[in-house]
Amino acid sequence: MKRVYHNDGITIYWDSSKCIHSGKCFSGLPEVFRPGKRPWVNIDAADALKIKRAIDRCPSGALTCKLNE
Repeated sequence: MKRVYHNDGITIYWDSSKCIHSGKCFSGLPEVFRPGKRPWVNIDAADALKIKRAIDRCPSGALTCKLNE
């Protein structure tokens, strides 16, 4: 399953087939990445650069993003 989440500042891509559930996303930014909730990504809970830094720590590449201009 692939999902896209976006707002004015960032677009987040999630590929569940790559996810190894390391927990780095939600341990780094729990207000954005909430595995027990739907949708599990609350993209408006932090600024785009904070979200990008958390995504950059994803070891599997399941989470990727691009900053929107």
